[in-house]
Amino acid sequence: MNIRNLTSVSADDLGLAGGKGANLGELLRAGFDVPAGFVVTTDAYRDFVAGLDLADRLADATPADSDSLAAAFAAGSLPAALGEEIAAAYTGLGRDVAVAVRSSATAEDLADASFAGQQDTFLNIVGTPAVLDAVKACWASLWTQRAISYRAERGLGAGDLALAVVVQEMVPATAAGVMFTANPANGRPSETVITAAWGLGEAVVSGEVDTDTVVVDTDCGTILSAAIADKAVRTDPLPGGGTATSPTVSEVRLEPVLDVPDALRLAGIGSAIEAHFGRPMDIEWAMVGGDFTILQARPITALAARVGPVPEDWPVPDKGLYFRASIVEQLPDPLSTLFADLMAPSVPAGLNRMLAEFAPGTDFGDIGFPTINGYAFYRYSLASMGRMIGLTPQLAKLLYGNAGWVEDRWRTRLAEYREAAKANDVAGSELSATELLAVLGRLVDAVTYYYTAVQTIIPLAATAELTWAAVYDKLLRRPDDPSAEVFLLGYDAEPIRAERDLYDLAQWVRSRPDVAGAVADPAVDARSAEAPDGVDPAAWAEWQRLLDAHLAEHGHTLYNLDFVNPVAADDPAPILQALRFAMRPDAPDPRERQRRAAAAREDATARLITRLDGWRRERVRKLLERAQHTGPLREDALSAMGLYLPPARRILRELGSRLVAAGAVDEPLDLCWLHLAEARAAASALDAGSPVADLRDVVADRRAEARGEALAKPPQYLPRNAAMDAFAWMYPARQDQASGSVLTGTAGSGGVVTAPARVLGGPADFAAFQPGEILVASITTPAYTPLFAMAAGVVTYIGGVLSHGSIVAREYGIPAVLGVGVATRTIHTGDLITVDGAAGTVRLPTDGSDTDGDSGPEQRRNWVPLALAAGVVAAVAARAWYRRSRRRAR
Repeated sequence: MNIRNLTSVSADDLGLAGGKGANLGELLRAGFDVPAGFVVTTDAYRDFVAGLDLADRLADATPADSDSLAAAFAAGSLPAALGEEIAAAYTGLGRDVAVAVRSSATAEDLADASFAGQQDTFLNIVGTPAVLDAVKACWASLWTQRAISYRAERGLGAGDLALAVVVQEMVPATAAGVMFTANPANGRPSETVITAAWGLGEAVVSGEVDTDTVVVDTDCGTILSAAIADKAVRTDPLPGGGTATSPTVSEVRLEPVLDVPDALRLAGIGSAIEAHFGRPMDIEWAMVGGDFTILQARPITALAARVGPVPEDWPVPDKGLYFRASIVEQLPDPLSTLFADLMAPSVPAGLNRMLAEFAPGTDFGDIGFPTINGYAFYRYSLASMGRMIGLTPQLAKLLYGNAGWVEDRWRTRLAEYREAAKANDVAGSELSATELLAVLGRLVDAVTYYYTAVQTIIPLAATAELTWAAVYDKLLRRPDDPSAEVFLLGYDAEPIRAERDLYDLAQWVRSRPDVAGAVADPAVDARSAEAPDGVDPAAWAEWQRLLDAHLAEHGHTLYNLDFVNPVAADDPAPILQALRFAMRPDAPDPRERQRRAAAAREDATARLITRLDGWRRERVRKLLERAQHTGPLREDALSAMGLYLPPARRILRELGSRLVAAGAVDEPLDLCWLHLAEARAAASALDAGSPVADLRDVVADRRAEARGEALAKPPQYLPRNAAMDAFAWMYPARQDQASGSVLTGTAGSGGVVTAPARVLGGPADFAAFQPGEILVASITTPAYTPLFAMAAGVVTYIGGVLSHGSIVAREYGIPAVLGVGVATRTIHTGDLITVDGAAGTVRLPTDGSDTDGDSGPEQRRNWVPLALAAGVVAAVAARAWYRRSRRRAR
């Protein structure tokens, strides 16, 4: 059958009418206003191709064949009977009626691949000869260079590919556009997005004209936003056939195409179409005399993950002082629901346990760890803050006078933490679901208590380094002497050991060309137990053994403390990206870099010590040795924090898999988005063999909410008021930037570099990082270290002179500016930026007419121990607030 009226086809006729024809027929049968027309079916296409003897050429077609194939289609003659059928169907629409002739492929307008724009459409075609030529041109467009390439990129062969052609009456559209029944930008199904322009929709689809954009809340029946564009051009039909683009008359260029009632009415039609097809739809529409007609409808195939509202207000749940510091710096993103519930009691319990060691018998009162808009905050009542202030001198004395005890305590806590992580690695056991959940809680408790030891190691190292730098810069340094940091570089720490281990692994891979070829190809599964084609199985098994050993030793290094985030042990993709760089012949040898740093350190130390007399020599030697000893401890302490994550994620996958099997969630890690009470109820039902509540919609809603929250930048302290704002300079991110092209932060590592920026949201972005780019991130934890070998510089949203990013950047000799509070919002991937690590500034792309923001090394080099233990930082920052509140209370 060569011709079918649109009213006689439906969604079931994809193979006959193609995607466009099938969907239009379905709309007509459902009662929607669609222009009348007919379909030249795929049978007609196949007969035409067979008559030209093109089947073999088409089966093996490459983009280079497109011109010759187009010529063959154009030169071919339609079978006489087919030409007569098309002519009769066309005449049935009216004498020399203007029509649109549209391609409708069998691999088009599908739920998983739209193929939009890959085949051709011809508008305002008039007369039988022109219609017949347009049909052949549509068939030929199945084999254009772009169409062949598009299919090849998606791994789709020619197979039984065929093309139908839809012929419809042209409508005298006064306006037209496109409508998405779910917002493609944020994935929200309740938001319909309408674009509109004057004239035919061709200018809209081709991108020739800026369009009005209206967003409708279909649940509430209201307009959420309306952006009116300058619609400079429009496309209209020409008398006798064809179309032309011309300037829009000035009276309507800036006028809205749709008023509010029209926009709501059109959105209602879209909702009805979506309901009929049972999925979000991409719809082309036209307005004719105040009424709407539908020209095309296809499923949306690239809908973004749903994004919830972006928070604008930051209400505190209870009275108190709220701070994002200490352990929160390892939690830059909104917390997953289960993790937040487990941390809420665990962090205060660990902190109180530490404080009890320092001040036995003291009740520190109300300390909490709530979330606001998904972000974690420490919360202190005024009473607890007062007691913390009272403890400050004792803590300071401990840090300055009993460093050995602090280090011993950390080593003890680390040993206990390692043992707890090992003892609770039970995911493969026969534990009940309820028991697994309890083990997960114990692992969270283990990391929060271990962090109390990190909280004392960090200020121990900070005070040692800051004291050394202050004494050296103020009393010892001469004009030609190196910077204070040179005396502290070249030592071993866990991130450096992990990098050396990875470099050694890369060199082994390079020594085996067959393995190297496979590992260098991102398309090859580097974790597969089966050797790829052409790779010696024994060599591949050795590669697997060596990689497993590296991950067992270093794979716990975290990107984010929240267990919803993977570590290299269970997702080594970021490690593999760094390894591929280390395989390059020009990759720097970390041992050589460390050797040079150590040699410079020893030379500088010898020259300094030699010129000092006895008493000063001994005092400076002790001061320097303390800073050199404690600095690596800080990195070792931070690097160990992720020890709980591999076993915790194994538990999450085990318990989550049971919930998947029960139909409660879609993916094992969806468990992370349940409240603890919900997880306990589900675990109890699993253990009892009872039905488990369907939690999939709940999970989807919370994931969407977290995506919206992730677009906000949380304040570092609450409430915001004059007393608290006075201490804003102490916090590890500068959020209030002067206008202009220069951003300011903390000078972290000296040097100046200009290079393209790469903004990283997390490990999922690591594979995109290219050597020579400037790494821009919210924060750099030890897991980012492999990228430092490739980076030209570092810029972070959070951090200070003693943060991980600053310290490691100095080891690598690259400029770093930390605490640039607008970095990840203002800098975009690909921007050519200049990082001045000594001045603490980042220059953005500019046209030369900018006004610089404030800058200068003296202003930004705040030598303050920003990483003091939780409560100590809060105590210093809140002293004025506390005293003011006490005075008011009187």
